[in-house]
Order: sequence, then C-alpha cells, then structure tokens
Amino acid sequence: MEAYQVLLLVAAYFVVLILISFLTNKSGDNKEFFQANKQSPWYLVAFGMIGASLSGVTFISIPGTVEFNSFSYFQVVLGYTLGYAVISLVLMPLYYRLNLTSIYTYLESRFGDNAYKTGASYFILSRIVGASFRLFLVANVLQLIVFDELNIPFYVTVTITILLIWLYTFKSGIKTIVWTDTLQTLFMLIALGISIYFISDALEIDGLWNYLGTHENFQIFFFDDVKSSDFFFKQFISGMFIAIVMTGLDQDMMQKNLTCRTLKDAQKNIFWFTIVLTVVNFLFLLLGLLLTDYADLVGITATKDDLFPAIATSGHLGIAVAVTFILGLIAAAYSSADSALTSLTTSISIDILDIQKKYTEQRQETIRKQIHILISIVLILVMMIFKYAIEDKSVINKLFQFAGYTYGPLLGLYSFGLFTKWTAKDRWIPLIAILSPILTYAISGFSLWYFTFEFGFFVLILNGFLTFLGLVIIRGKHNQTTRI
Repeated sequence: MEAYQVLLLVAAYFVVLILISFLTNKSGDNKEFFQANKQSPWYLVAFGMIGASLSGVTFISIPGTVEFNSFSYFQVVLGYTLGYAVISLVLMPLYYRLNLTSIYTYLESRFGDNAYKTGASYFILSRIVGASFRLFLVANVLQLIVFDELNIPFYVTVTITILLIWLYTFKSGIKTIVWTDTLQTLFMLIALGISIYFISDALEIDGLWNYLGTHENFQIFFFDDVKSSDFFFKQFISGMFIAIVMTGLDQDMMQKNLTCRTLKDAQKNIFWFTIVLTVVNFLFLLLGLLLTDYADLVGITATKDDLFPAIATSGHLGIAVAVTFILGLIAAAYSSADSALTSLTTSISIDILDIQKKYTEQRQETIRKQIHILISIVLILVMMIFKYAIEDKSVINKLFQFAGYTYGPLLGLYSFGLFTKWTAKDRWIPLIAILSPILTYAISGFSLWYFTFEFGFFVLILNGFLTFLGLVIIRGKHNQTTRI
C-alpha cells in the first residue's frame, strides 16, 4: 500500500471513533466518565474486552511464536480460563458488594491508606509503561511505512495520535470506550479471519483441521522438561494467575466490567468473554502455523514478530489482507491505549487525589479533565523516551517485561486480604511492596544462572508469594470486617 492510502485509512478509522464518541456522549459528567452510569450491556463489554486483552504486541507476537514454540502458548490460555472463574466468583462479588468505582478502594478499607495508595501507584506505573510501549511499537511501524515518507517527525506522529485518542475519550470516558472497544475487536477478528482464509487458499489446503492435526508444529502440551519455560504446569498455573492480576486486579479491565447493570450481568460477561478469548487465541496460533508455511513457500525470511507484518504487507495476498491487517493492528494498539488513558485518569482522580471526598461535583469534573490532559502528555513523553533516550531496544523490551513485576504486590495484597483474617501494619506495606519485586528479580536471575531453571511467567507467583510472606511478618490482629 502507498503511504497516502495508509494515512487515509488511519484517518477514516479515527473519524469513526470520534463519531461513536459523539453518539454515546450524554451528560459528560464524572458518573458517566467513570462508570458509564452502570448501564453497559454485558454482551458489548464481553466482546469489547477481547480487543482490550489482545494488544498490538499480542496481535503480531502470538502468530510469530508458533515456528519455535509450537502451540505451547495455548497452555497459558487454558490457565486463563481458571483465572477468569476466580474473577467471576470471588472478585466480582466483592467489587459489586462494595459498589466500587476504583477497585483499589478495597485496599483502603481492608488495610489502610498506605496500602490503598501503594496498590493504585503500582497500577499507574504499570499502565503508563505498558500502554506507552504498546502504542510506541505501532506508532513506530506507522512512522516507517507512512510518516517518514511524508517527512513528518515522530514526535508529531505520537502527539497527533494521543490527541485523537483524547478527543474521543475526554467527554464520556468509559462509556465511549465500551462501544469503541467493540468496533476495534470486530476489526481484529475480521483481520484474523481474512488472513486465515487467504493464506489457506494460497497453500491450497483442502481440510484445515486435517492439515492442523498432521502438522509437525502442532503440539500443545509439554511435559518433558521441568526446567523449561514451556513446561505445562508452569504455563497453566502462570496463566491462571496472569488472568487474575492482569484482568481481575487491573483497574483498566475491571472498570469496563463494573459498568454492567448487575453482578449477574458482569458474571455473564466474564463467562462468554472467556470462551471467545480462548477460541480467538487458538485461531491466532493456527494463523501462525499458516504464516510459517506460507513464508517457506514464497521465500519470506522474516520470523517471530516480523512474520505477520512482512507477509500481510508484502502484496502477495492482495489488498484485502493488507488493509485488514493495518486496521487490526491499529485497533489492537489503540483499544489498549484509549482504555488505559481513561483508567489512569480514574485511578489518579479517585485513588491518589481523592476528588470524590474533597471537592464539589463541578470541581471534580474540572480536575478530572485536567488529569486527562496531563496523562495524555505523560504518554507522549514516555514514548519520546522509548524513541530517543533509550537506543538499545533490548533495554526497552526488558523495561516492558519488568512492568509485569508491578502486579505481584497486588496479587499478594489481595490474597492476604481475601483469604486471611489478619490485618497488616499499614505503614510498612509500601516497603514490602518495593522489596518483593527486587527479591523476585534477584531470585529469578540466581535460579537461571546457577540451576538453568527458568521461572518464566512464574515470577508473578513468586512476587505475589513474597509480598504475602512480608504481610504475614508484619501482620496485626484478626479482622474479618471486609472479607467476603
């Protein structure tokens, strides 16, 4: 595709999103921005969460793993299903019973203000780094294929991008996000379906499932090497905990669920979301198998994260694949960025600044709008750091991976709060939450260096366990007032 064609495609995409914002906007007050007036249809939330769960990184990375890791990632996906059951049956009833806008308010009632601020701060740090990195990857791709040719500098690209996201979220926030996520998920699934169809046709595959069953790279379960990061129980158990913390303990994901009318609707949303997400992840792995074989057929040497983009934009499969790939990639990236912008605004407004307790309703709306602008500027600055200040891209990747360490303290805090009768000395909780990720990193590195044992995703569990252990050490008297 020519640069101007891609530019027109991106422009048309944002016009549609801004139109959705205009149609969904009613009062634009804080209740609408933070909770969508608790009127979101559960099926829209369930469908839209697929897009929010599959970031731009995932969109191109999952297919690229098949050549070297077969279908091992599906072990993690199977673990997700158990994690989502915990969210539906344990966490959602708690959040609805307490009528929470920010899920970290629970930590204040259970432990105290220090725990509350610590949990919210870890979420804010993780989301700023994670959302900026995901958006940076896609903005960098667009810069290379479009904006460099038009002599538009990178800082202008990302500034315009964030400005457009701000335009369709600043008024109604999460109410708009529920609808835009639905559209963005649709674009991703269309890209997935069209890519599978055209590549299967190019490979002249008669029976797709027979092809899959006899392929040498079709292996899901790995029980051979306990030291490997692909070992089944590592992947499955880690998948369960990843789902719990990155969905159930994440304000971004839970804010959408809390816009449903009732707890029953929210639980139906989680149930159907789990089924659809499992199927979609399997189809992305199937696509990876097809992409690998097609690359061998036409002589494309790209691998891993470069595989899907190289084939989709090569022109061999026609304009339909190229257009839907670009739309799917943009949708995957911006569905993560726009909801992050909204959830970060929510968390800083409610958790850090306590605007609901300190100010009048009119003043609350003014502060919320100011924070929304501030977070937009912060996202731009972080992407500038990724682009210009850190030249070693492996450092950027490590920085993104380290963001996962921020969920361990949340796992430990919520586990201790929900499943023990103890309180904890609130003033020591921030120290425990800082030391746990540091110790986790040291233990993980030591294990790999001396025993060649890869923790992989298990670092999350280790991090949560160390936080839990630290809370046991500083525990106080029994307290059952806020337990389920």
